[in-house]
This record gives sequence, C-alpha cells and structure tokens, in this order.
Amino acid sequence: MEPEEQSAKTSGAAPLSSYVESWTPGPVTDEDPLPLGPVAALSAVLDLPGTVAKNGDPLPPLWHWLYFLNWPTQGKLGPDGHPRDGHFLPPIPQRQRMWAGGRCEIREPLRLGEPAERVSSLGALTAKQGRTGELLFVTERREFRQRGRVCLVEEQDSVYRSGRSAGQHPGVLDELALPDTDAPWQLPVHPDPALLFRFSALTANAHRIHYDAPYCRDEEGYPGLLVHGPLLALLMLELPRRRAPDRRVRALSYRLHKPVFGGEHLAACGTPAGEGAELRVATHREERHATAEVTFG
Repeated sequence: MEPEEQSAKTSGAAPLSSYVESWTPGPVTDEDPLPLGPVAALSAVLDLPGTVAKNGDPLPPLWHWLYFLNWPTQGKLGPDGHPRDGHFLPPIPQRQRMWAGGRCEIREPLRLGEPAERVSSLGALTAKQGRTGELLFVTERREFRQRGRVCLVEEQDSVYRSGRSAGQHPGVLDELALPDTDAPWQLPVHPDPALLFRFSALTANAHRIHYDAPYCRDEEGYPGLLVHGPLLALLMLELPRRRAPDRRVRALSYRLHKPVFGGEHLAACGTPAGEGAELRVATHREERHATAEVTFG
C-alpha cells in the first residue's frame, strides 16, 4: 500500500531517525534443505494440484518465500500477531510496518532438495517526510547460495511509522464485482478467508490482519481481512510462469500500492513487453493495487 496515503499520529513525537541512529544489526546466516512439502502445499493453495515437484526441480520465482521461515515463540508476538522484536525490526515504539516492494535478481534458480544458505543484511535505512508524517524506509538484502554459488539476490523494502494510522478505505466491500480488464494475460482469483489462512500458515505469518476480521475492523480500521502483499506478488509472477513457460525470469521488481481485501475478486494481469513483461493486480475498485516488471533471460 502507499504509505504516503496514510495519516500518522506522530506530532510532537521524536523523529523516527533518532531511534535508529546507532542501530546497526549485523548480517545473519540461515540454512534450509528446501524440502518438497512447501511447494506441494502452495500448489494446492493456488489450485495446481497436478503439479508434482521432485528433488532437483527449480523453484519458481519468489517461491523461496516458503523457506527460511522464522517462528518466534508465542510470548514474543505483539497484540497484532507481528513479532515485537527481531534482528532487522527497527527499535521504533508502537511501530506499524508496511511491505512496500522489492527486487530480485535470479542468476540461477534454487533447486529443490539441495541445502541452501541465506545471508541477510541491512541494505539501506532512510527517513523521509511523507505528506502526513515521517516514514522510515528499511531495505533488507538477502543472498541465497547453493553449492557455494550465489543463485539469487533479493532486496525487500519495508516502510515503518510510529503509532497507528487512519487510512482511507472503502466502508463497504462489493464482493460480487469483477475486475474489468482486457490484458492479454489474466489470472482471476477469489481470495476467501480459507485461502488467506492457508497462505499465512505457509509463510509463518501470524499478523491478525489476514485472519481476524473483528480485529481488522475494530483495531486497524479496515473493512475486512487484508490480502497478503507477498501473495499479490506471487500471483503476478504466476502469469509469466504459466503463459511463457519456456522463458526464464532473470530479474523482477514489484511494488504494492493499495490493499486488496478478502472476498474481493481480483485479477493478476500481464502484458508482454520486449524482453520482459509488465504485470499488475486489479479489482473493480483499482487498476493497480500492485505492479511488477520482469526481465527474461
């Protein structure tokens, strides 16, 4: 979602940059054997039950988000289900986090069933003044390695603010309306609560905005459950995987603009463009809830 379109309650508060002046978390290394189970599970969630993965198969773009998961103890979660503390979570009081976007360079696909290593580090830390308050942009950089080679380099951008925000969202959702699009590549999806719950479980995401509707309405001010930003990105990347299966994605970038809510009909839309493709997520309310660009190699 666009953080600048949120109104922050930060008047009189200390600048966000003051909380992170000496915050320099070092790199962290994690390992994962990349088993077959998560791929089979996400295939089922995306209605691809005929997809049979085997050891040595390449991971589709962004499906590495199913691995290297962090499961903090229950006592380390905040009231919203998000971890209170974490190595790359900035020490901002009452922080609110929004996933803004990211980039990924795929030098060679990660292979299932082969041990992989991920090295995470702080890439950039920038405080900016938005239209309605101060924002802290945090970029986390990750390198994924197999057999001693760097296979994938990823950057994820998050936006933090202090205190709760009051966003402008629809008061009532029209769950019957369909997106109006003539894009050459289309993937219609109806993200109901069961789909959102299963995706939360697959990605170790305990944030209540994805499964607790009363919390969404009463505490966060949303009209309903929120569709995960990573799920929107994955749906966009399904388009070249299904419609151009002989072309390998070498690089991609994505950005999240406006939230999609559970129960709404959405469509991942794509248009081939030269050596790549332009992708987006649309509903009847918005043409571009999320956008992405891919480059084929």
